[in-house]
Amino acid sequence: MPATHHTSAPPTPNTRPAVTGPPSTAEPPSADDTPTIGRIPVLDVRPVVQQGRRPAKAVTGETFQVTATVFREGHEAVAANVVLTDPEGRPGPWTPMRELAPGTDRWGAEVTPGSVGRWTFHVEAWGDPITTWRHHAHIKIPAGMDTELVLEEGARLYERAAEGAPKEQRKILRAAIAALRDESRPAVARLAAALTPQVDAVLAAYPLREFVTASEPLPLLVERERALYGAWYEFEVPAPAPRLGHRRHHRPPHHQAEHHPAAESGPPPTA
Repeated sequence: MPATHHTSAPPTPNTRPAVTGPPSTAEPPSADDTPTIGRIPVLDVRPVVQQGRRPAKAVTGETFQVTATVFREGHEAVAANVVLTDPEGRPGPWTPMRELAPGTDRWGAEVTPGSVGRWTFHVEAWGDPITTWRHHAHIKIPAGMDTELVLEEGARLYERAAEGAPKEQRKILRAAIAALRDESRPAVARLAAALTPQVDAVLAAYPLREFVTASEPLPLLVERERALYGAWYEFEVPAPAPRLGHRRHHRPPHHQAEHHPAAESGPPPTA
């Protein structure tokens, strides 16, 4: 099933399995360019350090959460995903995001870099026309409103989605398309044939995405696991400088014992 419907319209039940999508085809804006807001805004992407001038840090195999604010005007469904780009500049499969709390427009997903180096990540937001259609179909088909028009609209959307799916998965979508256009069956049964778990799985892995908007890429430095323990000194607070007019008393280093005359006379005599 496609991504969760935006809260501006009531969502259909989300039974989408957790999957990783195909490699991203959207080109994020260059880090040197002034970030722009596309048709579907992507704002406040995190984690971020000094507005992206310094990299966020992780260790190999560490899972961390990427969040962003994603919204869209109107009642159409919106979805988002995260794309990690490895140190060689190769974008990986995208990871679907979910709305963290209904009505907040705040989306998140957990990602895991697999090797040491300087990575980048960005968020893609996109319109989800199939989820929008399903929302309308769940209302109109049971009520007998514009049934043929609604079912034909769904068939055409599924045809577009099938173009981006592999051959085996394409067969599942084509069977759903045939069911939507089978006028010998009741409209409710035709709709149900297009909402099976098998169809949901294909659309989750190969969704139909419109108006894809990519955020500015943010840097990510991935280090070896020992770096978590070896970088403790970065957090040590330096001693304050002495104030003018005040003498700073010298204290011996902690590894040197102070001179105590009593120590030279040996242990105290026993009774």
